[in-house]
Amino acid sequence: MKCAIIGCGRIALNHVKAVRANGFELAALCDTASGKAEGLLERAEWDGPAPRIYGGHGEMLAAEPDLDIAAVATESGEHARIALDCIDAGVNAIIEKPVAMSMADADEIVRRAEERGVKVSACHQNRFNVAVRHVRRAVEEGRFGRMSHGSVHVRWNRDRGYYGQAPWRGTWAQDGGCLMNQCIHGVDLLRWMMGGEVVSVYAQTRQRFHDYLEAEDVGVAVLTFADGSVATVEGTSNVFPRNLEETLYLFGESGTAKLGGTSTNEIDVWDFADEREGDDGMAGLKEPTSNVYGNGHALLYADVADAIENDRAPYVDARAGRDALEVVLAIYKSQRTGLPVELPLEDFASTDMEGEF
Repeated sequence: MKCAIIGCGRIALNHVKAVRANGFELAALCDTASGKAEGLLERAEWDGPAPRIYGGHGEMLAAEPDLDIAAVATESGEHARIALDCIDAGVNAIIEKPVAMSMADADEIVRRAEERGVKVSACHQNRFNVAVRHVRRAVEEGRFGRMSHGSVHVRWNRDRGYYGQAPWRGTWAQDGGCLMNQCIHGVDLLRWMMGGEVVSVYAQTRQRFHDYLEAEDVGVAVLTFADGSVATVEGTSNVFPRNLEETLYLFGESGTAKLGGTSTNEIDVWDFADEREGDDGMAGLKEPTSNVYGNGHALLYADVADAIENDRAPYVDARAGRDALEVVLAIYKSQRTGLPVELPLEDFASTDMEGEF
């Protein structure tokens, strides 16, 4: 597989490692900032063939017509524009979260990818965590029975030093707040595990400690699903003095599970009415990880490659990214209007929140 990475900032290192772990070719790197691609290679201690370096993704797509996968890892506000250019060029794409900053752009990514027959994966890599996969299997096997409710808590710390690393962070046009940037992985898991079809969202968000940003640093929401079950979302970057946890609770008529750790990489609770062989070892399962991004990038890349080779949808496709975005934007709209928001969400964008705080 010939891969390219567009955007060589903080998260791009995980993409380089994923390319290397799968034995794929790193054909090209692209960043508008001079020297950033070279810096990424140094951070990655890259010892393979040197990728070609470009200052613009349009130039890269024109010069690299045989790319198999392009990863879009720029600031969030540029994801949709670049991803659509990749799709139009016939290049399969992995889009870092969020896939877009508006429902119109997200829906267009889904539509155009299907129209052009291009594989697009949203980079919600936590779906590949060992603990997450065990819980998902229990969901698919019906071990929870009817769902009562669920909740996700993303209790992290992001200080001024973090936001000072890039001027686009915390802006409505390019990033959004903690719910869009830090919490969207948890939102994806919650919606996916609870059955997917959210019908209403009511939320409150605030900017408490980060008055140098445009967006929120804490938010809570109540989600109602089509089957009558409910869920809560709590996301914040205000936890002192460091990241605390990312947890997901699922409560069913015949099962309870809690995923914990810093990035839903552990199983803290595993209780089911239909006890099975292997259940005794589930509670306490921990997948070691060196950072909050977990270990899922390499598996996500492998899945996309297999999807290309076997002409199937990626495990985490563009629609999954669209659906996680929809919940976050519904939270924003609820804060803006002070009212519950019904889904499906008509067009709403992060920039509709400008001036909120």
